[in-house]
Amino acid sequence: MNPTDLFTLPFGALTNEHVTVVGGKNASLGELYNRLTPQGVRVPDGFATTAAAYGRFLEVNHLPEPLAQLLARIDPETFEGLQEAGAEARALVQAAQLPNDVAQAVRVAYRELCAGRAADVQVAVRSSATAEDLPTASFAGQHDSFLNVRGEAAVLAAVQRCYVSLFNDRAIKYRLQHGFDHLRVALSAGVQLMVRSDLASAGVAFTIEPETGHEQLIYLTGSWGLGENVVQGAVNPDEFYLFKPTVRRGGRALVSKKLGDKAQTMRYAPEDDAGGQALRNTDTPAAKRQQYVLRDAEVEQLGRWCLLIEEHYGLPMDVEWAQDGLTGELFIVQARPETIHHGRRELRLHEYHLTEKAPVLAAGKAVGSQIASGVARILASPAEGHRLQPGDILVADSTSPDWNVVLKKAAVIVTNKGGRTSHAAIVARELGLSAVVGTHDATEQIQDGQLITVSCAEGDEGRVYAGRLAWTETEIDLETVPRPRTKPLLILADPARALQLARYPSQGVGLMRMEFVINNAIRIHPMALVEFDKLQDAAARAEIEQLTARYPSKPEYFVDQLSQAIGFVAACFYPRPVIVRLSDFKTNEYAGLLGGRQFEPAEENPMLGFRGASRYYSPQYREGFRLECEALRRVREGMGLSNVKAMIPFCRTVEEGRKVVALMQEFGLRRSGPDGLEIYVMAEIPSNVILAAEFAEVFDGFSIGSNDLTQLTLGLDRDSAIVSPLFDERNAAVKQLLAQVIRAAHASGRPIGLCGQAPSDYPDFARFLVAQGIDSISFTPDALLTGMRNMAEAEQALAAALTPAPATALPV
Repeated sequence: MNPTDLFTLPFGALTNEHVTVVGGKNASLGELYNRLTPQGVRVPDGFATTAAAYGRFLEVNHLPEPLAQLLARIDPETFEGLQEAGAEARALVQAAQLPNDVAQAVRVAYRELCAGRAADVQVAVRSSATAEDLPTASFAGQHDSFLNVRGEAAVLAAVQRCYVSLFNDRAIKYRLQHGFDHLRVALSAGVQLMVRSDLASAGVAFTIEPETGHEQLIYLTGSWGLGENVVQGAVNPDEFYLFKPTVRRGGRALVSKKLGDKAQTMRYAPEDDAGGQALRNTDTPAAKRQQYVLRDAEVEQLGRWCLLIEEHYGLPMDVEWAQDGLTGELFIVQARPETIHHGRRELRLHEYHLTEKAPVLAAGKAVGSQIASGVARILASPAEGHRLQPGDILVADSTSPDWNVVLKKAAVIVTNKGGRTSHAAIVARELGLSAVVGTHDATEQIQDGQLITVSCAEGDEGRVYAGRLAWTETEIDLETVPRPRTKPLLILADPARALQLARYPSQGVGLMRMEFVINNAIRIHPMALVEFDKLQDAAARAEIEQLTARYPSKPEYFVDQLSQAIGFVAACFYPRPVIVRLSDFKTNEYAGLLGGRQFEPAEENPMLGFRGASRYYSPQYREGFRLECEALRRVREGMGLSNVKAMIPFCRTVEEGRKVVALMQEFGLRRSGPDGLEIYVMAEIPSNVILAAEFAEVFDGFSIGSNDLTQLTLGLDRDSAIVSPLFDERNAAVKQLLAQVIRAAHASGRPIGLCGQAPSDYPDFARFLVAQGIDSISFTPDALLTGMRNMAEAEQALAAALTPAPATALPV
């Protein structure tokens, strides 16, 4: 037999069936090269030394007996003597000589690898261990690899150093802990063409989302230089999410990307005495930190390769990729099964109960159900936001959209003013926080810097206690939550929570608020981007230039950021519907965006002014609305997320509805065909109820906005503390309108749902809506489970009421 065939095997001859011959890592590399290269996946070529070559090395150098004696001195329980025995064992192996036949086989294989390429090509030499009688044993991470090795002598030296690494202290300890016989474990050295990612970038991809196990997403990360920084978590890398069904269809699958700081770049240091190169981290230049390591097309290519690898192996995979800085080519350099998730992990939620009491400093309406302790930080305005540290409890008179960045740092929010529909309450729910609103005097009764406990776990009233109190926390198994026939949907604003919330037992998203994305991620008034050349605010111009620096045009910044946010949410919930409400800022809120004041009128009552549908077709905002529509079109047609539906807020007249729908069609949003866009309208103005049949001719469905409908029915300002006690969705006038619009929608064959807090707060209100036959109810995440229970109980009560009593026999 040719010694080359006995002691080395090319990747083209290896598959996963050769684990006992070349170890798991090299068998996997061979499988990739052999099976995936014909499908277009680029894998660096190479060869592997065999277990027989390692056995020959031990035999010729008479190493088995002295190695066995040395390793027998180590206490298998306490590991006493490990360092001394390991050092002597490594010295023995390093001092030995590669047998001539093994060395010649490696030389021949290396020359064949160099054939047709530059002489003495650079290679990576990696260790791959195996046990013949335990072929499934994993020795991942126990042994050494050597990068950028060049020339026959250096390759031979690196192969022997791989043999030496079999006796690293960590590898010896690993074998002792797992009961492996040291001399029955063999070492194979994989010699693979070097990808010069030190001159470009490298990273890791998972074919499922690694935190939640979401099966429809591919998660990819990357940083400049060698991939070790990413693998070891030493840098904050760029992140990319791809929607797997669109990858499969060959469409634009990149739904979200996030720029990492990539503070360090791992490169090669000067050559060491073995011909390889040591590694060193250098500071990444500022310009490269602000640049993505991959172009969108390259991310898409890696996504296609990852999907092919997953489909070939038939299970989720952990994939390492690298880009060659000399050629610009992308490569897959390793793939292994993903070991954390076997399907999605079960989601458990938590309930809280105080076990101690203390003086109540302030009380108000409870938002959420959590208990938290922390330092109180009293802030007069967002300008003092720097005083709030992560984990502090924010105490303020009230909040507005200007506070959003500050609120994200808070553990809990406490305000003097506001009710359940105030800005502080809404944002707290969207951020997954608890809040106590409408306390009247929290800023007076609580001292800045005081340690307090805030409880929203005691019913309708939220309380602020002095000191740090004890509480208990109980897990809830979602399998025990009843599933009502009425569809439970979610209200969602922050896309960052989509992965977590997609695991809740909802049937989709009934309301995704576009304003949150515009206010927090985009931050710029759309018209300031469309008419940037006319923008007069010099400070705003400078900040906008900085935010949009990576984009070919100012409007593209808006479309890209918005489409990523919507696309990510839609991908997380796919195929469940996601209803996106188009922007519903009031003029004072729009004016607060960068460059916004120049494009917004000053109104006495913005709540009833230039908002919703009226803005969209107005010459003052028409081109801004075009950007919103382009983002939706990109999500649905480019990303393939046809589960996205659009919703028009505050549409006062039927004619106004027709104008907006026609404008959306003009802006490229197609309604015809099996995957055509469905457009809903908010039923939040009495005119929407009175003319519901006419609105149903224009729109595909209704969503009741109970907050605005209650406000406009009762003629009160829902943010006014003076009249807030009158705000009640259960008022007879409001309920009459609700019943009327539900009947009209169904008579027109249109679905209708409701977005609001009341069905979770008030079981009687949930019973009313179920009795009227409403199709869905949308809840904030903190209220979903309570709302589902209320709906299920309402359905049971309704069924019992409709069931005729059993007949009784008449007396004879």
